[in-house]
Amino acid sequence: MASKSFSPAMHPVRALILTPTRELAIQVFESVKTYGKHIPLKPFCVYGGVNINPQITELRKGVEILVATPGRLLDLTGQKAVDLRQVQVLILDEADRMLDMGFIPDIKRIISLLPPIRQNLLFSATFSDEIRKLSGQFLRDPATVEVARRNTAAETVTQYAYQVDSAKKRPLLAHLVKSNDWSQVLVFCKTKHGANRLASQLVRDGINADAIHGNKAQNARIRSLEGFKDNTIRVLVATDIAARGLDIEALPHVVNFDLPHVPEDYVHRIGRTGRAGMEGEAISFISPEDRGLMSAIENMLKKKVDRREVPGLSESAVRANEAEASESRGPRPGRGGSRGGSSRSKPEGRSQAPRAPRPEGSSRPPRAAQDSRPPQEARAPQDARPPQDARPPQDARPPQASRPPQESRGKQEPRRGQDSRGGPPPKSGKPSREYRDHRSDHGPAPRSARDPSHPPMDFNKPYEPTPSKVEPATSEPDTPRRGPAPAVPALFRRKG
Repeated sequence: MASKSFSPAMHPVRALILTPTRELAIQVFESVKTYGKHIPLKPFCVYGGVNINPQITELRKGVEILVATPGRLLDLTGQKAVDLRQVQVLILDEADRMLDMGFIPDIKRIISLLPPIRQNLLFSATFSDEIRKLSGQFLRDPATVEVARRNTAAETVTQYAYQVDSAKKRPLLAHLVKSNDWSQVLVFCKTKHGANRLASQLVRDGINADAIHGNKAQNARIRSLEGFKDNTIRVLVATDIAARGLDIEALPHVVNFDLPHVPEDYVHRIGRTGRAGMEGEAISFISPEDRGLMSAIENMLKKKVDRREVPGLSESAVRANEAEASESRGPRPGRGGSRGGSSRSKPEGRSQAPRAPRPEGSSRPPRAAQDSRPPQEARAPQDARPPQDARPPQDARPPQASRPPQESRGKQEPRRGQDSRGGPPPKSGKPSREYRDHRSDHGPAPRSARDPSHPPMDFNKPYEPTPSKVEPATSEPDTPRRGPAPAVPALFRRKG
């Protein structure tokens, strides 16, 4: 019975509903609020991708029906924000995906926190034999209720496929959306990067499209899904995150841009249309690489999916266009049309005279030997230039001995900023600007220019110090020098 007390202790979690995706958790929570609005039970929904603090605050007020994703529920139990010891009913929505290898460790940890006596409910559109064996670990004498035949799509969904090359899938999708005036299309891709790329290409084609996948923020995912439901977004490109349980009212078209690798996922994908007795269409694009996947899907459905073609975009049309283009180009020059290369293409408009028949018994004369050239010694030398001794000298200047001596060239004018002796100006006064510029450009003058009377140094003679630098010899003996005697303190002085 529902409690009317305001104490959080009087409102423990009684029913726990686990879903594989955040979007499905939000949808189930909205359905619980709609169906239980006249029942005094407080529902709440927790999922990842958003701030956890508001969820902790709401759980401490008391919640009786909790809808959650496994990862965020384990985070809350680790922080002691939720108590699952009084759960009476455990519900696994999309149970085949919840019991998949990726969710089994989380499901086992959650079940270990529940009381041993409880009611377990598993819901799914597809149940494989492996999942049935795996569910036996959590169920005790289960009862099975089947509304429809196993692994079958709704009868109100029309299924057909287009055989198209991989490079023509995007033009085919844009052609179908524009020519048929589709207003709401859900497109499934196998990768997140492929979903983003396809949405961007459709926007460039003038079609309002957006992508939804696990790498996008939760607020962006909710905004894209709400825009698609309000018909503000014409095409929603999604991964299998949107293939499980999403209820989009009166969705008319679902397109499998990439076929799923698991045949059961095909049933979940096309199950987004044709819901609640309404009609819908499920279109699949089959490239040459996807034929094996389509065969597995048809074996599971036990029926053949009809094939359709679009003029100019189907696989057969693409192959025919390529064949026509290759025939119009013709064979490449220098290569024969047959395998042996016996027939060569001849340019048009150029006629050749017919060859005379060769008389019988005559043989073709042998070709000239390849090495019929004269020997290398008999050839003319490659470099016919005259020897180096016969060439005129490169430098025609007269020798240095024939030049006039430096003294006979005339007295050199003093440089700018110097006196008549060639040295710098006197130190008295500030040097002129011309002298500063000259000093920075040319550096100090050489020694010979500063002192012309100084004889040049002869490097062949040994070094001899000048007499002015020789110290005079002293006749005094070398005696050690003594400093002044240290003073004796008054305490140690002799008296008298």
